[in-house]
Amino acid sequence: MGVASLCLRGYLDPMLNTITHGTATERPPLLIAHGLYGSARNWGVIAKRLSDERQVVAVDMRNHGDSPRTDSHTYPELARDLAEVIAAHGGQMDVIGHSMGGKAAMTLALNHPEAVRRLVVADIAPVAYGHTQIQYIHAMRTVDLDTVERRPEAAAQLAEAGVEPALQSFFTQSLDIPNKRWKLNLDTLADQMPNIMSFPETDAAWQGPALFLSGANSDYVLPEHRDKIRARFPAARFAKLPGAGHWLHAEKPREFEAAARVFLNAQAPRA
Repeated sequence: MGVASLCLRGYLDPMLNTITHGTATERPPLLIAHGLYGSARNWGVIAKRLSDERQVVAVDMRNHGDSPRTDSHTYPELARDLAEVIAAHGGQMDVIGHSMGGKAAMTLALNHPEAVRRLVVADIAPVAYGHTQIQYIHAMRTVDLDTVERRPEAAAQLAEAGVEPALQSFFTQSLDIPNKRWKLNLDTLADQMPNIMSFPETDAAWQGPALFLSGANSDYVLPEHRDKIRARFPAARFAKLPGAGHWLHAEKPREFEAAARVFLNAQAPRA
C-alpha cells in the first residue's frame, strides 16, 4: 500500500483490509463499514450494485476479517481507521455504516468532519445500549474447529449453541476453515464489548446530510433517540424499511440499495 497507508497519527501502520468495487467516476467514492461480527464480504452484493455509478470500498473493521488485530476496540480508534482509508482515496467519501460500523461512521463524521460528504447510518443511534452481543462469542467458541471441514458443519454446531438460522450463515462467513480459526478477534471483542455497546461522549455536531435508515421491525432506533441524533446531526433525515429488522441490508438488500442510492445521489439544497 506504500505511502497511501501512512497513518494519520504520523507513522506507518497497517491499514484496514479493503475490497474495492468498480472504478472512480465523477461521483464521490463510497465507503462501507460493516457491523459487529461482519466483514467487507457481507456487503458484496450491495457494494457491487452501487458501483455502477461510483467506486465503492468495503472495509474489514479492525479485529474482523483480514484487518489488523488489536487489543483495543474503541470508536475513536475505529473512526481513525476509516479516516486513513478515506485519506488514501482522495480525502473525502460518502459513508455507509451499519450497527457498530454506523457508530464508527458517526464518530468519523464528528471527529473528522472534512472526510465525510454524505452519511448513511443503518439501524443504530449515537447512544449506549443496555444489551450485549457477548452470547454470540460464547456460541462461536463452542465450535470445534478441528472437526469442521465445511461451513454447514460449523453452522450446525452454532445451532446447537442456540444461534438462530439467519445468523449461523452470517457468522460462518468469518470462518477460516483451512487454518481452523475465526477471522474475528474474539478475545478482544469480548473484552471490549462495553466500548462496542457505548458511544463516545461529545459536544461535537456534524452539519452534513445524514440519513438514519432503520428496519421497521427493529428496536435499535427508537423515537426517544431522535433528539440525541439531531443534537449531533442537525440535518438528519429518517426512514424505515418495511419488513426489515436490524440486519436490514441482508433482509431487504434491493430496498436498502434503492434508499441509499436516492440519498447519496440527491442534490444539495441551494442556499
